[in-house]
Amino acid sequence: MLLAIDVGNSNLTVGVFDEEELVAHGRFATHRDSTPDEVGGQLLSLLQHRRVDPRIGEVAISCVVPPLNQPLREMARTYFQVEPMVVGPGTVTGMQVRYDPPRDVGADRIATAVGVRHRYGSPAIMVSFGTATVFDAIGPEGDYLGGAIAPGLEMSVDALFSKAARLPRVDLIPPERVLGGTTVASMQAGIMYGAAAQAEGLIERIRAELDFPAQVVATGGLASLVAPLVRGVDVVDPLVLLEGLRVLAGLNRG
Repeated sequence: MLLAIDVGNSNLTVGVFDEEELVAHGRFATHRDSTPDEVGGQLLSLLQHRRVDPRIGEVAISCVVPPLNQPLREMARTYFQVEPMVVGPGTVTGMQVRYDPPRDVGADRIATAVGVRHRYGSPAIMVSFGTATVFDAIGPEGDYLGGAIAPGLEMSVDALFSKAARLPRVDLIPPERVLGGTTVASMQAGIMYGAAAQAEGLIERIRAELDFPAQVVATGGLASLVAPLVRGVDVVDPLVLLEGLRVLAGLNRG
């Protein structure tokens, strides 16, 4: 059994694989000061509630929150008696990373690219809707080509509420019309359709720079919320990064 852990700035996403099958997954809020015991307790509770065998043989980690790297390593050693595979410089990816320097590409971006290439093939444009909205591309031969990073939906919303004192917090639900007839509907239209338009515009600009057609895969914690509003998305797979961690674990085994 393989335990895959993706630590993002907002959420910690977990998946358990039995061979190639994802048998359980869950998501927790990311706390930058979590101890090994706190993370380990959450994971054991998840395994228990999902009725998954807690005898984990491998742990693969993608982390973009540096203070949690060491606690996660200690957690894997203490709770599962394994040395984890942590995505970073030196990790075998099976792809050419065309970035300067390659080590600057975030672990989450690499794991997502590997997962998309393995599950859907290449070339592809990936849009990860999370704390940031991240656009990446892989070429026909599976090379990682780079991408673009923009403020995410929740980041933009928090900035709007903190800077505009008279605007209320609203549910992130797309209204039927872009032209809102109330303040709430106007805010929902601007937030939701604005995020969708940003994604459409950047996807179109990336397509213009590529000399080959590419499928578009949407992923990330907010993909199910935003991707249905984005024209041109071919696949919505919020958990494809976990698949990438499974593939990376195999490539780096031993």
